[in-house]
Amino acid sequence: MNEIRTETTMPARGLYDPRYEHDACGIGAVVDIKGRKTHQTVDNALSIVEKLEHRAGKDAEGKTGDGVGIMLQISHNFFTKAAAQAGIQIGEERDYGIAMFFFPQDTLKRSQAKKMFEVIIEKEGMEFLGWRTVPINPDVLGNKALACMPYIEQGFVARPKNVNKGLDFDRKLYVARRVFEQSNDNTYVVSFSSRTIVYKGMFLVGQLRNFYCDLLDEDYKSAIAMVHSRFSTNTNPSWERAHPNRFILHNGEINTIRGNADRMLAREETMESDVMSEEDLDKVYPVVNPAGSDSARLDNTLEFLVMNGMELPMAVMICIPEPWSNNKNMPREKLDFYRYYATMMEPWDGPASIIFTDGDVMGAVLDRNGLRPSRYYVTTDDQLILSSEVGVLELEPEKIAVKSRLQPGKMLLVDTVSGRLIDDDELKEQYATRQPYGEWLDQSLLMLKDLPIPNHHIRRYSGEERDRLYKAFGYTYEEVKDSILQMAQTGAEPTAAMGVDIPLAVLSEKHQPLFSYFKQLFAQVTNPPIDAIREEIVTDTAVYLGHDGNLLSENAENCSMLRIQNPILTDIDLMKIKNMDKPGFKVQTISMLYYKNTPLKRAIDRMFVTADRAYRNGANILILSDRGVDENHVAIPSLLAVSALQQYLVRTKKSTSLSVIVETAEPREVHHFATLLGYGASAVNPYLAQECIAELVEKRLLDKEVSVAIDSYNKAVLKGIVKIASKMGISTIQSYQSAQIFEAIGIKQEVIDEYFTNTVSRVGGIGLEEIGEVVEFRHNHAFDPLGLAIDTTLDSPGTHKYRAGIGCEDHLYNPKTIALLQQAVRTGDYSIYQQYAETVDDAAIPHTLRGLMSFKFDESTAIPIEEVESEYEIVKRFKTAAMSYGCLSAEAHECLAIAMNRLGGHSNTGEGGEPADRYGTERACSIVQVASGRFGVNSQYLMSGDEIQIKMAQGAKPGEGGHLPGKKVYPWVAKTRFSTPGVALISPPPHHDIYSIEDLAQLIYDLKNANRKARINVKLVSEAGVGTIAAGVAKGGAQVILISGYDGGSGAAPKSSIHNAGLPWELGVAETHQTLIQNGLRSRVVIEADSKLMTGRDVAIACLLGAEEFGFATGPLIAMGCAMMRVCNLDTCPMGIATQNPKLRARFQGKPEHVQNYMLFIARQLREIMAGLGFRTIDEMVGRSDKLERRKNMRIGRADTVDLSMILDNPYVDAPERHFDPKHVYDFHLEQTVDESVFLKKMGKSLKSGKPQSIELKISSTDRALGTIFGSEITRLHGSSLPEDTYRIKCYGGGGQSFGAFIPQGLTMELEGDSNDYIGKGLSGGKIIVYPPKGSQFRAEDNIIIGNVAFYGATAGKAFISGVAGERFCVRNSGAVAVVEGVGDHGCEYMTGGRVVVLGSTGKNFAAGMSGGIAYVLDMHRDLYLRANKSMVTISTVREKHDIQELKNLIEQHVAATGSRKGQEILDNFQSYIPFFKKIMPNDYNRMLKAIAKSEEKGLSHEQAEIDAFYASVNG
Repeated sequence: MNEIRTETTMPARGLYDPRYEHDACGIGAVVDIKGRKTHQTVDNALSIVEKLEHRAGKDAEGKTGDGVGIMLQISHNFFTKAAAQAGIQIGEERDYGIAMFFFPQDTLKRSQAKKMFEVIIEKEGMEFLGWRTVPINPDVLGNKALACMPYIEQGFVARPKNVNKGLDFDRKLYVARRVFEQSNDNTYVVSFSSRTIVYKGMFLVGQLRNFYCDLLDEDYKSAIAMVHSRFSTNTNPSWERAHPNRFILHNGEINTIRGNADRMLAREETMESDVMSEEDLDKVYPVVNPAGSDSARLDNTLEFLVMNGMELPMAVMICIPEPWSNNKNMPREKLDFYRYYATMMEPWDGPASIIFTDGDVMGAVLDRNGLRPSRYYVTTDDQLILSSEVGVLELEPEKIAVKSRLQPGKMLLVDTVSGRLIDDDELKEQYATRQPYGEWLDQSLLMLKDLPIPNHHIRRYSGEERDRLYKAFGYTYEEVKDSILQMAQTGAEPTAAMGVDIPLAVLSEKHQPLFSYFKQLFAQVTNPPIDAIREEIVTDTAVYLGHDGNLLSENAENCSMLRIQNPILTDIDLMKIKNMDKPGFKVQTISMLYYKNTPLKRAIDRMFVTADRAYRNGANILILSDRGVDENHVAIPSLLAVSALQQYLVRTKKSTSLSVIVETAEPREVHHFATLLGYGASAVNPYLAQECIAELVEKRLLDKEVSVAIDSYNKAVLKGIVKIASKMGISTIQSYQSAQIFEAIGIKQEVIDEYFTNTVSRVGGIGLEEIGEVVEFRHNHAFDPLGLAIDTTLDSPGTHKYRAGIGCEDHLYNPKTIALLQQAVRTGDYSIYQQYAETVDDAAIPHTLRGLMSFKFDESTAIPIEEVESEYEIVKRFKTAAMSYGCLSAEAHECLAIAMNRLGGHSNTGEGGEPADRYGTERACSIVQVASGRFGVNSQYLMSGDEIQIKMAQGAKPGEGGHLPGKKVYPWVAKTRFSTPGVALISPPPHHDIYSIEDLAQLIYDLKNANRKARINVKLVSEAGVGTIAAGVAKGGAQVILISGYDGGSGAAPKSSIHNAGLPWELGVAETHQTLIQNGLRSRVVIEADSKLMTGRDVAIACLLGAEEFGFATGPLIAMGCAMMRVCNLDTCPMGIATQNPKLRARFQGKPEHVQNYMLFIARQLREIMAGLGFRTIDEMVGRSDKLERRKNMRIGRADTVDLSMILDNPYVDAPERHFDPKHVYDFHLEQTVDESVFLKKMGKSLKSGKPQSIELKISSTDRALGTIFGSEITRLHGSSLPEDTYRIKCYGGGGQSFGAFIPQGLTMELEGDSNDYIGKGLSGGKIIVYPPKGSQFRAEDNIIIGNVAFYGATAGKAFISGVAGERFCVRNSGAVAVVEGVGDHGCEYMTGGRVVVLGSTGKNFAAGMSGGIAYVLDMHRDLYLRANKSMVTISTVREKHDIQELKNLIEQHVAATGSRKGQEILDNFQSYIPFFKKIMPNDYNRMLKAIAKSEEKGLSHEQAEIDAFYASVNG
């Protein structure tokens, strides 16, 4: 197969791999709706991109950008002139196509490429007209961009007379381009069309217009102009990867790209076109470039569909469908359209804002969850201006007819030919009613639930047979008791605590299943995880089985598929499928069994032959089955069988013709099922796990009907899989299938390449021989080779909780190591610590990757220990990791803080905030954490820290949020978190102000403004690609990057996450260090490592791999008395550490001195290692992995198979800038902000005195976090003591992101204009007022006035918004009062306090996860119940006098502040409107408020009443 030319990327080197690159962007478009072409359109678009500088990345020098570009209509007037100057006659408009090329600078190679292009054009029946060298100004470029600048030329091709203008001509150009791309490997075709052209490159935003002289020519006129600025996670210059592509600009990330691309390639076998010949199809295949970015591959797909006759908006609709499966309000025709195409195309899922054009229409679409900002204006002179932000173009208020936004899953289209703006409803109705899709579905689509149950017996096993199968497939007592039983009982996945401390699967002597070698990947920074529980409306669990239809032709036969809603099948489900007798379906079973002692490879090859035979016989559903294991038959591990077959079907282009079901005894944990689906299975029947449930019922260990219990288990598994997918930002199981979102650790590369193709694997290990040995080992324990009696008792290896015994897993924290450490720190005896360290670091039984490493000591370079920096200097680099006040008792939390403050190190608050009475004392943590829940985060909290940590993920459960049950929200915890005692608290999986890398850069900037003296730390979790993410984080301004390992974590988390998500920190630290050096960013940032750092040896290895600061969590807990009972999640900690129960807290015996001793012991051991290696300082030691080597001759045989070369072979070991240098720290240029240059200068004197003052000024979208610095100074000088409105700042224009973030009491910010996302973030007592400019022609209550995620995490203050807000208004509000005139989707999500008044309509999923506060919503159409999430709230009419008075009072304040027309109308007719208002109140919140009030009636103080009500609630 010929491949499309690979886009230029930095070559893989060390642990860096270009596959891990991510990017995010700023986008914009200007369109004349009537199709009038002007140069002003071009100029305006360039002005937009120049205002999006903060959404564009740049290199470490700041002189080369990550990429900027523009897509335009071909300007006939301009090119007539320009071509004539080159001696080319081009004819009439659209009689010619223009190819834009990035050629090599080498003259010979360029000439060869040009000649090749001319020959291909002639062979394709077209006339080549000539070449034009594009006039450029390279002087504007930075050095990196200049060094790799291509030679840029345009080629002109004439339209054949027998070919129509427009699409028909572009189709011929498309075929010619594809032939050229597959004939040439050194030239990139930027665009080739008769309608559009792209100008792009490695620019800073201001360089685009000045580099390309064409763009400055007044004769260059267009009605459509689309611009893009790129923010890459690394700074590799790549002209090709700049956007636009050929049809789209993309701001976002396609998380399912691997599966999407594989299936698109496989469809080549089944697609037939009505407009392209078979010969032409062969020329353009492969459809997608396997090496292209996710955006490029989506663009490839859309282009292919359009060239084969599908209209561009429709192609976008089927690739990026809106969430339809749970939408009860969607019109039937549209629902049928989506259901029809779902049988052939899975969603390209992930956060995305996409602008697209074919030169005649310009459209825009947003992902199903609305995770990218897109705002637009329509002007009175028929211009549409769309961008990531408002305020990017200055417009007279009178000229604006509409202010709006793209909505989740919705599409906007401008047809410049007909001169119309077409909204989502009209556009989709047009496509949905073209064909009788519903009729076709009724005829052809089968539902599993509708299939008849055949009159057949289901095979059941005897007790002895079942016991043998348990042994053969490796079941353990813990899996049955703690997983299968719990899921069957509760319908939910079990939780656990305290991380992992057993060996990696490849280092375990307990024959862990193959599933355990695969670690789940997850979203962090570059795209968000999603909340599959509270935002279930966007998820879909359906899968489709059968032969895929022809995507290029619409007919009823295409949807001849079997739809399964839950891919975890019961035995009856599978029997129905096996026996289905329906036209178009043929089911065949293929055995996964093979004869004992047969090589595994031969068994797999035989399975391929059997599958081929089934395919030839017409089968389109294959059932892989391991039933029948007996004395001489063993089973291929189900994951290996599924993935091997899937890769074989992809290679032979059969994967869209055959669906695979797995009938297997092996899976029992959620992770097992996730891997099977992720590697290609369409459905799984876990027959042995379900028989196990029947046995549990039979033995009365489970009090349920068998069918109900199995249903609960299946649902728990499905929920777990949806959660795993959602951690990667994937919302449909159909898209998760075959997406391979895992990294293998400990498997030989040959096995990965052959059977798990394209899976990330950087630590090699076992091969097929060792995998086969495990199968045989288990089989021998089930069927003795000599026929002797066997012990069928389930093994109990203590995989999570420690168990003593020969057959048990070895834990790093075991009774011996715990006792030694506690004795050492309590007595201050270093010799006992040495015994502890020797036990932990036992070379004979390695648990970790670092356990396989040893130091290269050399006596000739060793130095006296006296020359090494002191222990007291070293411990300043030590930190106690984030553990929240709420998880830990006050005594334990304060003990850690006191110990680290005395040492000069750092302690971390965790995500629960910190009591204000600790600020400024020895009991205060010096690191304050900002997590997704924003609990306790306000201006005062942020100002209290020396370092602010943004927690993007945590090792125990990366990509997940948290849920603190009401019984654990004690009154003192609630007070610190600004919530209500006894009411559950929810942490969202994502930060709702971080959906992309530029969003993180914005939060870093916000927090730096909130506390200018603090370092900003970003916490990441080790996974493939964390280095490129870290590079983006460094470019965003972070000063510390923490890499956590998968094995850390002291809090509660699902067991599948604790053991199977994330990677060892050794990989993450080494990759981050190497990638930052490669990008020239290493000296900007400190790299910190944490997770199961237990000894000085661990710290030394972390340092040699690239870390220079170090975090500890479990170790300090042990030092304070923790006995590793692993009940942290139950509030029953017997040591008084991880509990809030006063009786248990009284048992706390920890002392700061114990923690200090532990830290000093580690530093002492580290000094000894440093002396032996010849290092005097930590800085000298950082990144010197040449001082590490592989341990040899390990006791565990398989340990010798582990390949650490990618970690140890660091290509940058001699790099000059290997560690942080304060001279290179990121400069935020805060002195240039309006706050410092205007507010503090003009109001500085009154600020010190507390004297009131006002100021007015004009602002723009580039003025971000306006008011935050000024607010921080108010907090520093006055706390929260100032009266309301002491300082008033009135602004005019478009407010930048985070307008008024974290402003405290006493500051009022008024904006006459509109604002972007994150306005009022963390509002801390201040007041924000927004209303449209005077002279505006539109009705405020019908138009978007502020962006998404407004007042996120607000803790106090007021907001009055005259206009409509975007998505997620007041998300996690815990105390602010806000009035607004309409909100988008997910309003008041996770709200825990405060009041919200909505004087207009809401979007869907209103009040999801809302556990506190009250919302009043004007429900004029009485349909709020259709859009509200009622799982935690009650909706009622407003009847109570106090509610009516409160509502009226808030509306009066709103009108007084904004002059709202809508508000005044309501007040004038208040009695008429009252019946239409709804009160939304959380149920638990209401119950607790009543209980507190009842206690107060007894004469108790409010504080004592809260305690009384809390215990009544918990005990009741």
